[in-house]
Amino acid sequence: MPKNSKVTQREQSHEHVTESVADLLAHEEPLDYKNSSLNVGGAAGKKVPQIEVPENDGRPAWNSKLQYILAQVGFSVGLGNVWRFPYLCQKNGGGAYLVPYFILLIIIGIPLFFLELAVGQKIRRGSIGVWNYVCPRLGGIGMSSLMVCGFVGLYYNVIIGWSIFYFFQSFQYPLPWSDCPIRKNGTLAIVEPECDKSSATTYFWYRQTLNTTSTIAESGGLNVKMTLSLLVAWIIVCLAVIKGIASSGKVMYFSSLFPYVVLFCFLVRGLMLKGSVDGIAHMFTPKLEKMLEPQVWREAATQVFFALGLGFGGVIAFSSYNKIDNNCHFDAVLVSFINFFTSILATLVVFAVLVENQNAEKILGYLNSNVLSHDLIPPHVNFSHLTTSDYAEMYGVIKTVKEDGFAQLGLEPCVLVDELNKAVQGTGLAFIAFTEAMTHFPASPFWSVMFFFMLINLGLGSMIGTMTGITTPVLDAYKVQKELFTVCCCIVAFFCGLLFVQRSGNYFVTMFDDYSAGLPLTVVVILENVSVAWIYGTKRFMQDLEDMLGFRPCIIYFYLWKYVSPLCLIVLISATVIEMAISPPGYNAWVQELAQERFQSYPPWALAMCFALIIVAMLPLPVVFIARHFNLMSDGSNKLSVSYRKTMMKDMSNLEEQDEARFILGAKPGEAPIAPARRPYLTPGGNKPMDPNSLSPNSCYGTSYQNATKVTPDQTLESG
Repeated sequence: MPKNSKVTQREQSHEHVTESVADLLAHEEPLDYKNSSLNVGGAAGKKVPQIEVPENDGRPAWNSKLQYILAQVGFSVGLGNVWRFPYLCQKNGGGAYLVPYFILLIIIGIPLFFLELAVGQKIRRGSIGVWNYVCPRLGGIGMSSLMVCGFVGLYYNVIIGWSIFYFFQSFQYPLPWSDCPIRKNGTLAIVEPECDKSSATTYFWYRQTLNTTSTIAESGGLNVKMTLSLLVAWIIVCLAVIKGIASSGKVMYFSSLFPYVVLFCFLVRGLMLKGSVDGIAHMFTPKLEKMLEPQVWREAATQVFFALGLGFGGVIAFSSYNKIDNNCHFDAVLVSFINFFTSILATLVVFAVLVENQNAEKILGYLNSNVLSHDLIPPHVNFSHLTTSDYAEMYGVIKTVKEDGFAQLGLEPCVLVDELNKAVQGTGLAFIAFTEAMTHFPASPFWSVMFFFMLINLGLGSMIGTMTGITTPVLDAYKVQKELFTVCCCIVAFFCGLLFVQRSGNYFVTMFDDYSAGLPLTVVVILENVSVAWIYGTKRFMQDLEDMLGFRPCIIYFYLWKYVSPLCLIVLISATVIEMAISPPGYNAWVQELAQERFQSYPPWALAMCFALIIVAMLPLPVVFIARHFNLMSDGSNKLSVSYRKTMMKDMSNLEEQDEARFILGAKPGEAPIAPARRPYLTPGGNKPMDPNSLSPNSCYGTSYQNATKVTPDQTLESG
C-alpha cells in the first residue's frame, strides 16, 4: 500500500477516533472530578489512568468544614424555629406532635436535603445550572427557586428591620412597651384608650411601631422609622454577602452560634419562673388522639419542608462550593438533627417563659395590703412553688367569697392550656407575647436586647442563604462583577421592600408569607425529586454518590427518593391546594376603635395580587419546558462549568496518548470503533445492570454536550 494511502487511512482513523470520543464523552455520565476513570472497551477491558482535576478550578471554596456546616445551619435554622414550631407543638397535641414531625423528617426531610446537597456538590453550580444539567426541559426549576428567593427575601428582611427597631428600643429602662402611655387632657391624665383596651405590648406593636392602618386598602404612607430600619437591614445583609462565601462564611461563625447562647440563657432563666415546669411538662405530655388527625401530619410535613430550606436554592448554592469528595450524607443528617433539636430547645424556652403565673404576685399584694384575708388561702399552698392546681383552688375560693368585688381584683383563671393558646405564632409571639414576658424579668432591658439580637442573627443567617440562592446561579451563568451585582440586588430589593414599610405594610408581609412561597416551593421540590429519581435515574444517582463519597449510601434512600418522597409531596400539594380552596383568603386587620384584630377578606385587587404571586413564581416551569421542547431556547450546554470542560478535554487527551488501535479500534486498525464500556448501574440488589443509554444527563431533552469541546482532525494529528 502506498505511503500516502497509509497516511490518509490514519487521518481517517484519527478523525473517527476523535469524533467517537467526543460523542461518547458528550453522552457519558457526569464525571467524578477526582475519582472517576473511563472504562475503555475491547477484549482487554483496560482502564485509562484516573483523571485528576486541579482543586482550584476558579470556583470559590469554604475555608473549613465547620464554616460550611455553620452556613447550612444558619440558613436552615431561622425565625420559624422560634415562633412557628412552638405554636404548632401546642396546637397539635404537645409531645404527640413531635412523633409525626420526627417520622416525616426521616422519610422526607433528610432524603430531600441530602439530594439537594449532593446535586449541588456533584455539579458545582447554582440552582439554575444544576437543573439545566440534570434535565434541560425542567430547567425552569432553578428559575422558579430564584423567583421564590426574591419574593421571600423582600419581606423576610422587613422582619429583620422590625427586630432592629426593637433592639435599639430595648436600651431603655423601663422598656417602652412596659406601660401604657398617659394622655393629658388639661388637668386630667388618662390612660390611652386603645392601649387600655388591649395591652401595653400590643399597643406598642400596632400603634407605635407599625402605626398600622385598619385595612390593606388604606396605605397611610411610608412609616419613616420602619423605612430606616429596613435600610439598615439591607446594609447589613449587603455587607455580609458582598464577597460571596468569603464574607458570609465569616459572618456565620457568629450569627449561627449566638442564638444558641441566647436560647440556653433564656431556658435557664425560664426554669426559674413560677409555672415553668408545668409548661414544659405540658409540652411533653402527648395527646395521642391528635396523631390520628390528618391536619397534624400535614402541618408537620409543611414545617419539615420549610425548616430545612428545601427548594430555595440556598442549600444547593452552599454545597456547590464544597470539595467533590465531601461527605454530604453526614452533613445532611447532622444539619437536619441540629435543626430539629433547635426547634425543641426553642419550644422549651417558649413554654417555660410564657406560662409564668403573674396572678400569684397580685394575690400576694392583696394579702399584704389586707385586701384579702389569709384565711382564704389553703394551708398547703406554697407561693414559692405554686402549681397550676394550687392556683386554681385559690382562684375558686376567692371568687366564691368575694363574689361582688371579685371583678375589681383583676384575677384571671390562668388555665395552663388557655395561657399556652395565647402564645400565638409569628410576629404575635415575638413582638407581643415574648416582649410582655420580658417586662416581668429583673434587668428586663438586658433580656430584651439579647432576645432581639438573637432574632436579628437568626434572620441574617436565613437571608444570607436566600441571597446566595439568588446570586450564585446568576454569577455562574453570566460574567458580572460579584460585588457590583450584590450591591445592585440589595438596592433594588430595598426599593421594592418599601411596599412593606407603609403603614399597611404588615398586611402585605402576611400576604407574601401565605402565597409567594408555600405552593410554588412544594412544586419546585417535587420536580427536583422527580427529575433526579425518575429522569436522571435513581440508580445512576446512587452510583454518582458512591463515586463522590467513597461508599454506597444506605439502600433505603433508593426507595425514599423513588417512591416515598414523591408520594408524600403529592399528598402535601393536594392538601395545600384543598386548604387554599376552602379557606377564605384574607388577613387579620388591627381595628383601632375596637383595639383588637378582626379577620377581613382581601379586596379584589389584593386577591388578584395573591394569585399573581403564585403564578409568577411558577411561570418559569412551563415556559422553559415549552421553549426547550420546541428548541426555542438554548439547553445551557454552553455554560458548563470550567472543571467539567477541563475534565472532558483531559479525557480526550489521555485517550489519544494511548494505543488507539488496541483500546478503541480493537485488534485491527480497520475495525469500527467500540464504545467505551460504561460502569454498570446496579439496582438496589446490586446484580442487575441497567441500560446506560437511558441515563444520559439530557435524556429528557435529547441533546448532547458534544459542541462544548470541538476537536478537528488536524488538531488530533498534531497532538499525536
